[in-house]
Amino acid sequence: MTIPGWTGWTGLDRLDRLDPASLPANAFHAYDAAFMSCRLARNPDVREKTQLMSATEIERTLVRLAHEIIEKSNGSKDVGLIGIRRRGLPLAERLAQTIGRIEKQPVPVGTLDITLYRDDLSTLGSKPVVQKTGVGVPITGKTIILVDDVLYTGRTTRAAMDALFRHGRPRLLQLCVLIDRGHREIPVEANYIGRKVQTAAHEIIEVRLKEIDDVEQVMLMEKHS
Repeated sequence: MTIPGWTGWTGLDRLDRLDPASLPANAFHAYDAAFMSCRLARNPDVREKTQLMSATEIERTLVRLAHEIIEKSNGSKDVGLIGIRRRGLPLAERLAQTIGRIEKQPVPVGTLDITLYRDDLSTLGSKPVVQKTGVGVPITGKTIILVDDVLYTGRTTRAAMDALFRHGRPRLLQLCVLIDRGHREIPVEANYIGRKVQTAAHEIIEVRLKEIDDVEQVMLMEKHS
């Protein structure tokens, strides 16, 4: 597989080994699209089961989450959002825009880049790896909210928390997710949840966002043995 705009690069397993500053501007977007195509090609037995959320439902859910964050944080002063790449970042940016419009002041957004060794978009392998880059916003003494698309085993969140504390010490650290599908392997729970979905082990939650996937929906997928 070749990423457009990155001559000579092939293979999904190499992106995490490179310095992000050396990558072309479109590298991560192209990687996401290529990863999706490659994953589907590798998994012909994965099929769409049902749509869980439409674009309108995602937008309404994010507005509700923004209001919950404002209410529980008593406003947006000293609040920062950290999106977990890849789909946690656009969700964090949208939440920040909505909170900013309501509160009439900007909300800083940072990112944590975590490479996940996995065989589908919501099943983690044995070791989430956090890339050695800064989060992009000050976190010490702030109320920091980690934002991700799907909360599953909890291992991604644990890796993100460990990485975050290497960059500073927040006054309060919380977690916001669009979907909580259960099946936790470590004691991690979200403070803000868009929707809880009961899933079986053979099912997959696939969040598709316009910023990355050019389509807006949450799908329940099913793997066939």
